[in-house]
Amino acid sequence: MTPKSLRSLGEPGGRAAGLTRQKARYLVALADAVLDYRLDFEAVAAAEDDVARALLTAVPGLGRWSADVYLLLALRRPDIWPAGDLALATAVQTSLGMADRPGPVEMDRLAERWRPYRAVAARILWHGYLSGDRPIRAARG
Repeated sequence: MTPKSLRSLGEPGGRAAGLTRQKARYLVALADAVLDYRLDFEAVAAAEDDVARALLTAVPGLGRWSADVYLLLALRRPDIWPAGDLALATAVQTSLGMADRPGPVEMDRLAERWRPYRAVAARILWHGYLSGDRPIRAARG
């Protein structure tokens, strides 16, 4: 799939392919933003984390989680922490022996200990979550 083919497919084509109305609308909006140069991936890659996140989230359908995951996985930014990721929050809960899964605000607070390499912590915690193993207890300092 390319932005041009997504634009050609349109929302009705996305719906016919099995996407929800909202997902079809968001994919077409993303394709439009790329084709109309409102979303410039080179500018995103060159920008500081907060600016890059703002450039991405200006596109309908791209929220904080999507932006953070793009910055962490595609651009390999070292200090991105997707605080709203439920698997990550579950891994943090298990690793820190918490009774309840932390919400995004608490996730941000807890992750301060891993700055400036929070993305490394996220990858390790995700690995433990995905492998089904009990994650190694995280340092509490």
